[in-house]
Amino acid sequence: MLTATLQAILNQARGLQVVDLIDIALVTIFVYSAVVLVRRTHARLVAIGIIFMGALYIAARSFDLRLTSWLLQGFFAVFLVIVVVIFQEELRQLFERLALWGLRRRAAPQARAPAEIVVACAAEFARTRTGALIVFVGAQPIGRHIHGGVELNGALSEPLLKSIFDRHSDGHDGAVIIEHGTLTRFAAQLPLSTDFRQLSGVGTRHSAALGLSERSDALCVVVSEERGRISVAHRGALRVLRDAVELDATVRAFFRTTFPTTAERRVLWSLLRENWAEKIISLALVIGLWNLFISGSRPVTLSFPIAVKIVNVPPGYELEKVEPPHVTAIFSGQRRAFYLFDPGRMDVTVDATLAKYGRRTFPVAEEQIRHPPDVTVDDVQPDQVRLALRINKSATNGDAEAASKGEGANEQR
Repeated sequence: MLTATLQAILNQARGLQVVDLIDIALVTIFVYSAVVLVRRTHARLVAIGIIFMGALYIAARSFDLRLTSWLLQGFFAVFLVIVVVIFQEELRQLFERLALWGLRRRAAPQARAPAEIVVACAAEFARTRTGALIVFVGAQPIGRHIHGGVELNGALSEPLLKSIFDRHSDGHDGAVIIEHGTLTRFAAQLPLSTDFRQLSGVGTRHSAALGLSERSDALCVVVSEERGRISVAHRGALRVLRDAVELDATVRAFFRTTFPTTAERRVLWSLLRENWAEKIISLALVIGLWNLFISGSRPVTLSFPIAVKIVNVPPGYELEKVEPPHVTAIFSGQRRAFYLFDPGRMDVTVDATLAKYGRRTFPVAEEQIRHPPDVTVDDVQPDQVRLALRINKSATNGDAEAASKGEGANEQR
C-alpha cells in the first residue's frame, strides 16, 4: 500500500505546472517562517503534540481504526480555531516578520558606536556590581511588548547610561531601549519569561530580558548586581558571557546579522546554507498538504482486483473452485481517499446457501463489497461468479454411520 501511495505521489509530481511550483514555493516560505518562529518559543512542544495527533490520525485511517479516526476528525474540524488560540502570540510575530520582510525600508545600518558605549558601560557595571538591563532593538518593533518608562530620544553616552543605572536613580530597575543609536526610553518594563529552566538562579532582569527575546529579535544585555556577570538574551536563549570582549563580539555580530551592509547582504548564500532541517521539514509539509488538499481533491476513477469470499457453503459440500477468484471493482472518489486505500483488505462476499438446490452461478453486486465510506463502487466486472462444489465424503460417511447406529438401536428395542 505504501509503495502504491508513493507511486501515486510521484505520478502527480510529474504533472506539476509552473503555477503549482510557484504556489508550493510561496507557501513553503510562509511555513518555514512559522517553523523557525515556533522552534524558538515554548510553543514548539505544542506543535510537536499537534504533529503527533496528525500522525496518529493517519495511522488510524491506515489500520481502519474507525472510532479513533472519528474522534480525531472532530479534533481537526476545529483545528484552525485551536491554532489561533494556542499560537496567538506566535502568529502576531509571524505577521510582523512578513510585514517587515515585504515593507522593509532601505535604512542605513545602526552605527557601531553604540556597541562600544554599551560594552564599556557593561564592563564597568560588572566590576562595580551595578544591575543593568539594556535592549538593542532589532528589525521587529517592540512597542507592544514594553510598558511604562520615560521617553528620552537622546544621544547615547556613557555618562547618560551610568546616571540612569545609578542605584539612587528612580529608573535604575527598568530597561533602557536603544534604537538606531538613540536612547529612546528608560525605566521601561518588559514581559517576563516563564522558561524556568533557563531562569534558574537568576533574577527579574534576566526574566525580562529573556521574555522580550522570546517575542522579538531584540538583543538584551543584562548585568547582574549579585554576581557581577554579564549575560545576553537573544532569540529565546539566555547565556552568560565570559567578559566584555565576548559581549563586544556578540553585539557586533547582532548588528552585522540584523542590519547588514551592502557588502554583507549575501541573501542567496544565507538561504542556501542556514537552517537546512527547517527548510526540508517545511517543504515536505507543504508538498504533503498540496497532495492532500489540492491534488487530493480532484475526482478520480480507479479499478482494483478484489478477492471473492464464499460463505455459507451447504453442509455435506466443500468448495473446490471459484471462477474467477477475483473480480475487478471500479471505485470513484476524491484522489486523497485512495492514498491509504488498501484493496488487499477488502473482499466481495458471496452467499452459497442456494448451492444445495443445484445453483452454481451467483451474482456479484456492489453492495457485497465492503469498502471505505468516502469512495463509491461504480461497477463490478464480471458481475457473477461460478462455484465448483463437491460432496464431502467424510461428512457423507459420518451421516451413514449415524443412520446405521440408529437402525441398530431400533432393532434391539
